[in-house]
Amino acid sequence: MALLLFRLLIIVLVVYIFYKGVRYLTDPKRKLDEAFEKGEYYFYDDVKNVRKNFFISYKGALFEGEKYLGTTENAFEVVSIFVWVHDTMKLQGLTKDDFYYLEKEIQMSYPKANINWKNPIEQLMKDSTNKS
Repeated sequence: MALLLFRLLIIVLVVYIFYKGVRYLTDPKRKLDEAFEKGEYYFYDDVKNVRKNFFISYKGALFEGEKYLGTTENAFEVVSIFVWVHDTMKLQGLTKDDFYYLEKEIQMSYPKANINWKNPIEQLMKDSTNKS
């Protein structure tokens, strides 16, 4: 009887470790951290939860976006987004085209949203609209 319980405990333990391993490998937060370390693009967001901010890893910089819910013609949707960078020193080498690309990627998830950048990105984007 003790041997049977021991075997059952071993099987449960193996299943639990396998489950935890799969959860770890598919965790989007881990994927964001990995993309940030490698300097790759990754968009981490919980679209169904407006209260949670989204994160974007892009060319070694980590951006965070805060979503605001509002009304559109027929529904409540995200209508305003403020985006900022965690470390302004990581912006070195990024161009206006990079920020236009990020805007386009955000608009794919939130088509009705008006995207506002916080300084110093806001200053760069204003200069581009004033000169055009």
